[in-house]
Amino acid sequence: MLLHLVTSSSPLTTARPSTHRRPCVSAAASVTVRCAASSSSSTPSSSGSEAAAAGKQVAKVHSYGSVDYERRAPLRWSTLYRRIAVGHGGRPVGRTLGAWDEGERRLDKWELCRIAKELRKFRRFNLALQVYDWMTERRDRFPLSSSDMAIQLDLIAKVRGVSHAEKYFQDLPDALKDKRTYGSLLNVYAQAMMKEKTEGTFEQMRKKGFASDTLPCNVLMNFYVDVGEPDKVSAIIDEMKERNVSFDVCTYNIWIKSCAAKQDADEMEQVFNQMIADLSVIANWTTYTTLASMYIKLGNTKKAEECLKEAEKRTTGREKKCFHYLITLYSHLGKKEEVYRIWNWYKATFPTIHNLGYQEVLSALVRLGDIEGAELLYEEWASKSSSFDPKTMNILLAWYAREGLITKSEQILNRFVEKGGNPKPNTWEILATAYLKDNKISEALSCMEKATAVKSVSKWKPRPTNVESLLASFKEKNDTEGAHRLVSVLTSRGCAEDEEYKSLINTYAFAGT
Repeated sequence: MLLHLVTSSSPLTTARPSTHRRPCVSAAASVTVRCAASSSSSTPSSSGSEAAAAGKQVAKVHSYGSVDYERRAPLRWSTLYRRIAVGHGGRPVGRTLGAWDEGERRLDKWELCRIAKELRKFRRFNLALQVYDWMTERRDRFPLSSSDMAIQLDLIAKVRGVSHAEKYFQDLPDALKDKRTYGSLLNVYAQAMMKEKTEGTFEQMRKKGFASDTLPCNVLMNFYVDVGEPDKVSAIIDEMKERNVSFDVCTYNIWIKSCAAKQDADEMEQVFNQMIADLSVIANWTTYTTLASMYIKLGNTKKAEECLKEAEKRTTGREKKCFHYLITLYSHLGKKEEVYRIWNWYKATFPTIHNLGYQEVLSALVRLGDIEGAELLYEEWASKSSSFDPKTMNILLAWYAREGLITKSEQILNRFVEKGGNPKPNTWEILATAYLKDNKISEALSCMEKATAVKSVSKWKPRPTNVESLLASFKEKNDTEGAHRLVSVLTSRGCAEDEEYKSLINTYAFAGT
């Protein structure tokens, strides 16, 4: 069967309805295989008022997996969640939970897990881990299952690092080292791009019979795509067929993504046709945005647009990521009007747009060269946001820096700081890059020092090109003091023993250094 997209005269076929759907991932594992729940809905109305009304209606609908949380009224956990999320009084999470448990109402495990899930959804991993730590200290009240421990292991890796997650896993009783905790460890290694340990853990799961499920196979395949080895996906697919491991929508989406990574359009279309023929799965928005990405790379804008329209039909008010992908991909197609249409639909659907949403649309507008629109949108974000994420500001700052607009660069950063924002190391380096373009060496070096002084877990290191520009200037002016200050920056960031930086220092060494 030929792929529907091949015939330009025929539109993409809408996915078949299904009365039973299988989830992409288990509730226990926090796996970042990029998939979305299968769904089908109509495209947004051209009428702004209708879109807003529909958006408000659909925004009230939430799916939290197999448990129907909406039947548990009232949702008393939400007040406590808000206290934790905003850092109530600057307290550690444990103190907030303790005070609530003693003074307000005795907490139960369901509420705490629900709060942790919401925190994880918004990437507040440190706070979510503190919730689990509090429960762990009270195991007599809150017995933790292997599913809970799989989540906790994933959070430990995100907050404290892989080595701490490994120790946590090693210390688990053997009875709790099941497919859930092993699967979480596999995902930790995959996210950290640790090939030997990822493959080794999967092999252990094979031997223990834990690799007979779809999820670990999906994690390994996604890992191979991410590390640039998409050819290895076919072997996993063959193994799944041989062992009768069922495919889900994520399996097909990753398989399609591997074809896209190889730029093999024919194989990609064959996989898509096999997916359409598989009655147990329904193609979702991820399927079509992946196809669209591939066609954009191949320069086939017509097929890319058809895929994006199909993705829109599968967009609901439960998944913000789809809007992000649509905005980004339409910008790559140069479709400014479509970017604004999706953005308006996005705002009509969700009562609150978080930083990531603004970051996606700002990046899209800058990519399209609509700087005036980007500036207006940034002002909208700055007037509404209560969380001044420097990543949002950095998007415009980087464009100003590239264009050599020093004054605008300084103004946007100063206003950001005045509003309570805290620049990250890369923020200061972006400004340093602008100063270097204008040959303001002293100001650029000062920015590098400010970047170094930022207290954060950032692994930031100065860009070698900027280091080279500074060293060349210092050598030309025989500026020994400036050279020493820069070497101090490099030393403090652990660059002094790095071969690339050592080579630059040796190349531009001069008397007195």
